[in-house]
Amino acid sequence: MHFKSILIVGLLAVTSIHQLSAQVTEGEDKIRKKTIKDTTLGWKKGGVINLGMAQASLTNWAAGGESSIAFNGLVSLYGHRVAKKYAWENYLELGYGLLNQGNSDLWKKVDDRIDYTSKYGRKIKKSWYYAGLLNFKTQWTNGYNYPNDSVAISKFMAPGYLLVAVGAEYRPSSNFTLYIAPFTSKNTFVLDERLSNQGAFGVDSSKRVRSEFGGYLRMSWTKDLMENIRFQTKLELFSNYTHNPQNIDVSWETLLSMKVNKYISVTLGTHLLYDDDIDISVDENRDGVIDAVGPRVQFKQVLNVGFSYKF
Repeated sequence: MHFKSILIVGLLAVTSIHQLSAQVTEGEDKIRKKTIKDTTLGWKKGGVINLGMAQASLTNWAAGGESSIAFNGLVSLYGHRVAKKYAWENYLELGYGLLNQGNSDLWKKVDDRIDYTSKYGRKIKKSWYYAGLLNFKTQWTNGYNYPNDSVAISKFMAPGYLLVAVGAEYRPSSNFTLYIAPFTSKNTFVLDERLSNQGAFGVDSSKRVRSEFGGYLRMSWTKDLMENIRFQTKLELFSNYTHNPQNIDVSWETLLSMKVNKYISVTLGTHLLYDDDIDISVDENRDGVIDAVGPRVQFKQVLNVGFSYKF
Protein backbone atom coordinates (compact mmCIF):
# COMPACT_ATOMS: atom_id res chain seq x y z
CA MET A 1 0.00 0.00 0.00
CA HIS A 2 1.61 3.26 -1.17
CA PHE A 3 1.15 6.72 0.34
CA LYS A 4 -1.67 7.41 -2.09
CA SER A 5 -3.65 4.88 -0.03
CA ILE A 6 -3.40 7.28 2.90
CA LEU A 7 -4.92 10.03 0.77
CA ILE A 8 -7.72 7.68 -0.36
CA VAL A 9 -8.52 6.83 3.28
CA GLY A 10 -8.61 10.54 4.08
CA LEU A 11 -10.90 11.36 1.16
CA LEU A 12 -13.30 8.55 2.09
CA ALA A 13 -13.48 9.83 5.66
CA VAL A 14 -14.13 13.38 4.47
CA THR A 15 -16.87 12.17 2.10
CA SER A 16 -18.55 10.23 4.93
CA ILE A 17 -18.57 13.29 7.17
CA HIS A 18 -20.14 15.42 4.42
CA GLN A 19 -22.88 12.81 3.94
CA LEU A 20 -23.64 12.78 7.65
CA SER A 21 -23.63 16.58 7.81
CA ALA A 22 -26.14 16.78 4.97
CA GLN A 23 -28.71 15.10 7.20
CA VAL A 24 -28.80 18.07 9.60
CA THR A 25 -31.72 20.43 8.96
CA GLU A 26 -31.12 24.15 8.40
CA GLY A 27 -32.67 25.08 11.76
CA GLU A 28 -30.57 22.51 13.64
CA ASP A 29 -27.46 23.75 11.85
CA LYS A 30 -28.07 27.35 12.98
CA ILE A 31 -28.47 26.22 16.59
CA ARG A 32 -25.33 24.08 16.36
CA LYS A 33 -23.24 26.94 14.94
CA LYS A 34 -24.40 29.34 17.65
CA THR A 35 -23.67 26.77 20.38
CA ILE A 36 -20.17 26.12 19.01
CA LYS A 37 -19.46 29.85 18.79
CA ASP A 38 -20.60 30.47 22.35
CA THR A 39 -18.84 27.52 23.99
CA THR A 40 -15.62 26.72 22.11
CA LEU A 41 -13.76 30.05 21.84
CA GLY A 42 -10.98 30.63 24.37
CA TRP A 43 -9.15 28.18 26.61
CA LYS A 44 -10.63 24.81 27.42
CA LYS A 45 -8.77 22.65 29.95
CA GLY A 46 -9.47 19.40 31.72
CA GLY A 47 -8.59 15.78 32.16
CA VAL A 48 -9.42 12.37 33.55
CA ILE A 49 -7.67 10.27 36.19
CA ASN A 50 -8.40 6.53 36.25
CA LEU A 51 -7.08 4.17 38.95
CA GLY A 52 -8.00 0.50 38.92
CA MET A 53 -7.22 -2.75 40.71
CA ALA A 54 -8.04 -6.40 40.04
CA GLN A 55 -7.44 -9.18 42.57
CA ALA A 56 -8.02 -12.94 42.85
CA SER A 57 -7.08 -15.16 45.79
CA LEU A 58 -7.04 -18.98 45.58
CA THR A 59 -6.43 -21.38 48.48
CA ASN A 60 -6.57 -25.17 47.96
CA TRP A 61 -8.55 -24.57 44.79
CA ALA A 62 -9.16 -27.98 43.19
CA ALA A 63 -9.71 -26.60 39.69
CA GLY A 64 -6.27 -24.99 39.72
CA GLY A 65 -5.11 -21.47 39.00
CA GLU A 66 -3.02 -18.76 40.61
CA SER A 67 -3.72 -15.85 42.89
CA SER A 68 -3.07 -12.50 41.26
CA ILE A 69 -3.26 -8.78 41.82
CA ALA A 70 -3.02 -5.99 39.25
CA PHE A 71 -2.93 -2.21 39.34
CA ASN A 72 -3.57 0.17 36.43
CA GLY A 73 -3.40 3.94 36.25
CA LEU A 74 -4.13 6.43 33.48
CA VAL A 75 -3.90 10.23 33.49
CA SER A 76 -5.27 12.04 30.42
CA LEU A 77 -4.93 15.83 30.26
CA TYR A 78 -5.80 18.40 27.61
CA GLY A 79 -5.54 22.14 27.05
CA HIS A 80 -7.05 23.80 23.97
CA ARG A 81 -6.98 27.40 22.81
CA VAL A 82 -9.57 28.15 20.09
CA ALA A 83 -10.03 31.50 18.36
CA LYS A 84 -11.77 32.63 15.20
CA LYS A 85 -8.65 32.25 13.05
CA TYR A 86 -6.63 29.54 14.79
CA ALA A 87 -6.76 26.50 17.07
CA TRP A 88 -4.01 25.19 19.38
CA GLU A 89 -4.48 21.77 20.98
CA ASN A 90 -2.34 19.98 23.58
CA TYR A 91 -2.77 16.43 24.88
CA LEU A 92 -0.81 14.44 27.46
CA GLU A 93 -1.45 10.78 28.33
CA LEU A 94 0.43 8.95 31.09
CA GLY A 95 -0.25 5.27 31.72
CA TYR A 96 1.25 2.56 33.89
CA GLY A 97 0.19 -0.90 35.08
CA LEU A 98 1.67 -3.81 37.06
CA LEU A 99 0.67 -7.46 37.58
CA ASN A 100 1.76 -10.01 40.18
CA GLN A 101 0.84 -13.72 39.94
CA GLY A 102 1.15 -16.56 42.38
CA ASN A 103 3.65 -16.32 45.23
CA SER A 104 6.27 -14.63 43.08
CA ASP A 105 7.98 -11.39 44.10
CA LEU A 106 8.10 -10.43 40.41
CA TRP A 107 5.83 -7.59 39.31
CA LYS A 108 5.28 -7.63 35.55
CA LYS A 109 4.58 -4.49 33.55
CA VAL A 110 1.30 -4.54 31.61
CA ASP A 111 1.06 -0.88 30.57
CA ASP A 112 3.68 1.86 30.24
CA ARG A 113 3.40 5.01 28.14
CA ILE A 114 4.12 8.70 27.86
CA ASP A 115 2.36 10.35 24.92
CA TYR A 116 2.34 14.11 24.26
CA THR A 117 0.82 15.87 21.24
CA SER A 118 0.70 19.56 20.34
CA LYS A 119 -1.06 20.82 17.20
CA TYR A 120 -1.43 24.38 15.95
CA GLY A 121 -3.66 25.31 13.01
CA ARG A 122 -4.53 28.52 11.13
CA LYS A 123 -7.98 28.61 9.58
CA ILE A 124 -8.11 28.59 5.76
CA LYS A 125 -11.88 28.46 5.32
CA LYS A 126 -14.82 26.73 6.95
CA SER A 127 -13.63 23.53 8.68
CA TRP A 128 -10.14 23.63 7.08
CA TYR A 129 -6.83 24.63 8.70
CA TYR A 130 -3.16 24.78 7.82
CA ALA A 131 -1.64 22.84 10.71
CA GLY A 132 1.64 21.81 12.27
CA LEU A 133 1.85 18.85 14.66
CA LEU A 134 4.41 17.56 17.16
CA ASN A 135 4.10 14.16 18.84
CA PHE A 136 6.46 12.59 21.40
CA LYS A 137 6.19 9.04 22.79
CA THR A 138 8.26 6.89 25.12
CA GLN A 139 7.92 4.78 28.29
CA TRP A 140 8.69 5.12 32.00
CA THR A 141 10.60 1.99 32.97
CA ASN A 142 12.47 -1.03 31.61
CA GLY A 143 10.59 -3.68 29.65
CA TYR A 144 11.42 -7.40 29.72
CA ASN A 145 10.63 -10.50 27.72
CA TYR A 146 9.24 -12.48 30.65
CA PRO A 147 10.10 -14.85 32.30
CA ASN A 148 13.58 -13.35 31.67
CA ASP A 149 13.60 -10.28 33.92
CA SER A 150 17.36 -9.73 33.98
CA VAL A 151 17.94 -8.29 30.47
CA ALA A 152 15.90 -5.25 29.45
CA ILE A 153 14.54 -5.20 25.90
CA SER A 154 13.32 -1.58 26.18
CA LYS A 155 13.96 1.44 28.41
CA PHE A 156 13.09 5.12 28.80
CA MET A 157 13.97 6.71 25.41
CA ALA A 158 14.82 3.28 24.05
CA PRO A 159 12.68 3.60 22.11
CA GLY A 160 11.52 7.21 22.02
CA TYR A 161 9.64 8.70 19.08
CA LEU A 162 9.45 12.31 17.89
CA LEU A 163 7.21 13.13 14.96
CA VAL A 164 6.98 16.61 13.40
CA ALA A 165 4.45 17.18 10.60
CA VAL A 166 3.16 20.03 8.41
CA GLY A 167 -0.09 19.69 6.51
CA ALA A 168 -3.82 20.43 6.53
CA GLU A 169 -6.60 19.54 8.95
CA TYR A 170 -10.29 19.03 8.31
CA ARG A 171 -12.40 19.77 11.42
CA PRO A 172 -16.14 19.69 10.63
CA SER A 173 -17.14 19.29 14.28
CA SER A 174 -15.68 19.15 17.76
CA ASN A 175 -15.68 15.35 17.82
CA PHE A 176 -13.97 14.57 14.49
CA THR A 177 -10.64 15.66 12.98
CA LEU A 178 -8.71 14.43 9.96
CA TYR A 179 -5.12 15.58 9.58
CA ILE A 180 -3.09 14.92 6.41
CA ALA A 181 0.61 15.90 6.34
CA PRO A 182 2.66 15.29 3.17
CA PHE A 183 5.78 16.69 4.92
CA THR A 184 6.61 14.65 8.01
CA SER A 185 9.78 13.84 9.92
CA LYS A 186 9.69 10.72 12.10
CA ASN A 187 12.64 10.19 14.45
CA THR A 188 13.27 7.02 16.48
CA PHE A 189 15.65 7.27 19.45
CA VAL A 190 17.47 4.38 21.14
CA LEU A 191 19.64 6.11 23.75
CA ASP A 192 20.72 2.91 25.54
CA GLU A 193 24.16 1.80 24.31
CA ARG A 194 23.53 -1.95 24.48
CA LEU A 195 20.21 -1.75 22.64
CA SER A 196 21.57 0.66 20.03
CA ASN A 197 24.50 -1.72 19.35
CA GLN A 198 21.94 -4.47 18.74
CA GLY A 199 20.16 -2.32 16.15
CA ALA A 200 16.93 -2.40 18.15
CA PHE A 201 13.70 -0.70 16.95
CA GLY A 202 14.98 -0.19 13.40
CA VAL A 203 17.91 2.06 14.38
CA ASP A 204 21.16 1.09 12.63
CA SER A 205 23.63 -0.76 14.82
CA SER A 206 25.75 1.54 17.04
CA LYS A 207 23.60 4.57 16.13
CA ARG A 208 21.23 6.33 18.54
CA VAL A 209 18.75 7.96 16.12
CA ARG A 210 16.95 6.96 12.93
CA SER A 211 15.28 9.70 10.88
CA GLU A 212 12.61 9.10 8.25
CA PHE A 213 10.82 11.48 5.90
CA GLY A 214 7.37 10.71 4.58
CA GLY A 215 3.62 11.25 4.67
CA TYR A 216 1.39 11.09 7.75
CA LEU A 217 -2.34 10.77 8.37
CA ARG A 218 -4.07 11.12 11.75
CA MET A 219 -7.80 10.65 12.31
CA SER A 220 -9.60 10.98 15.65
CA TRP A 221 -13.29 10.51 16.44
CA THR A 222 -15.29 10.67 19.66
CA LYS A 223 -18.90 9.55 20.06
CA ASP A 224 -21.27 9.38 23.03
CA LEU A 225 -22.96 6.04 22.33
CA MET A 226 -25.52 6.64 25.09
CA GLU A 227 -25.67 8.33 28.46
CA ASN A 228 -22.43 7.69 30.40
CA ILE A 229 -20.89 5.60 27.58
CA ARG A 230 -18.28 7.20 25.33
CA PHE A 231 -16.23 5.72 22.48
CA GLN A 232 -12.95 7.26 21.27
CA THR A 233 -10.67 6.12 18.47
CA LYS A 234 -7.44 7.42 16.95
CA LEU A 235 -5.75 6.12 13.79
CA GLU A 236 -2.23 7.12 12.71
CA LEU A 237 -0.57 6.08 9.42
CA PHE A 238 2.97 6.87 8.26
CA SER A 239 4.71 6.05 4.97
CA ASN A 240 8.48 6.52 4.49
CA TYR A 241 8.99 8.05 1.03
CA THR A 242 12.58 6.79 0.67
CA HIS A 243 12.38 3.23 2.01
CA ASN A 244 9.57 0.74 1.29
CA PRO A 245 6.79 3.37 1.09
CA GLN A 246 4.24 0.59 0.56
CA ASN A 247 4.92 -0.73 4.08
CA ILE A 248 2.84 1.69 6.13
CA ASP A 249 3.35 2.07 9.88
CA VAL A 250 0.03 1.76 11.70
CA SER A 251 -1.04 2.86 15.18
CA TRP A 252 -4.73 2.41 16.03
CA GLU A 253 -6.08 3.10 19.52
CA THR A 254 -9.60 2.76 20.88
CA LEU A 255 -11.07 3.55 24.29
CA LEU A 256 -14.55 2.67 25.54
CA SER A 257 -15.48 4.48 28.78
CA MET A 258 -18.51 3.56 30.87
CA LYS A 259 -19.42 5.71 33.87
CA VAL A 260 -21.09 3.79 36.72
CA ASN A 261 -21.43 6.82 38.99
CA LYS A 262 -19.54 10.01 39.79
CA TYR A 263 -16.34 8.22 40.84
CA ILE A 264 -16.57 4.65 39.53
CA SER A 265 -15.96 3.79 35.89
CA VAL A 266 -15.07 0.93 33.55
CA THR A 267 -12.67 1.50 30.66
CA LEU A 268 -11.64 -0.87 27.88
CA GLY A 269 -8.68 0.21 25.76
CA THR A 270 -6.95 -1.43 22.80
CA HIS A 271 -3.84 -0.51 20.84
CA LEU A 272 -2.82 -2.12 17.54
CA LEU A 273 0.67 -1.40 16.20
CA TYR A 274 2.62 -2.34 13.09
CA ASP A 275 6.07 -1.01 12.21
CA ASP A 276 7.94 -2.72 9.39
CA ASP A 277 11.29 -1.66 10.89
CA ILE A 278 10.76 -3.36 14.27
CA ASP A 279 11.74 -7.04 14.41
CA ILE A 280 10.00 -9.20 16.99
CA SER A 281 11.36 -12.59 18.12
CA VAL A 282 8.80 -15.37 18.61
CA ASP A 283 8.71 -19.05 19.50
CA GLU A 284 6.37 -20.39 16.82
CA ASN A 285 6.71 -24.03 17.89
CA ARG A 286 6.36 -23.23 21.61
CA ASP A 287 9.42 -25.34 22.41
CA GLY A 288 11.28 -22.64 24.32
CA VAL A 289 13.54 -21.77 21.36
CA ILE A 290 13.26 -18.57 19.30
CA ASP A 291 12.74 -19.70 15.71
CA ALA A 292 11.37 -16.63 13.90
CA VAL A 293 12.33 -12.95 13.80
CA GLY A 294 10.59 -10.22 11.83
CA PRO A 295 8.01 -7.43 11.83
CA ARG A 296 4.65 -8.45 13.29
CA VAL A 297 1.32 -6.94 14.32
CA GLN A 298 1.44 -5.90 17.97
CA PHE A 299 -1.73 -5.74 20.04
CA LYS A 300 -2.49 -4.63 23.59
CA GLN A 301 -5.80 -4.64 25.50
CA VAL A 302 -6.34 -3.15 28.96
CA LEU A 303 -9.55 -3.46 30.99
CA ASN A 304 -9.75 -1.17 34.01
CA VAL A 305 -12.45 -1.04 36.69
CA GLY A 306 -12.00 1.49 39.44
CA PHE A 307 -11.83 5.09 40.54
CA SER A 308 -12.30 7.82 37.96
CA TYR A 309 -12.16 11.59 38.43
CA LYS A 310 -12.94 14.03 35.64
CA PHE A 311 -12.09 17.73 35.79
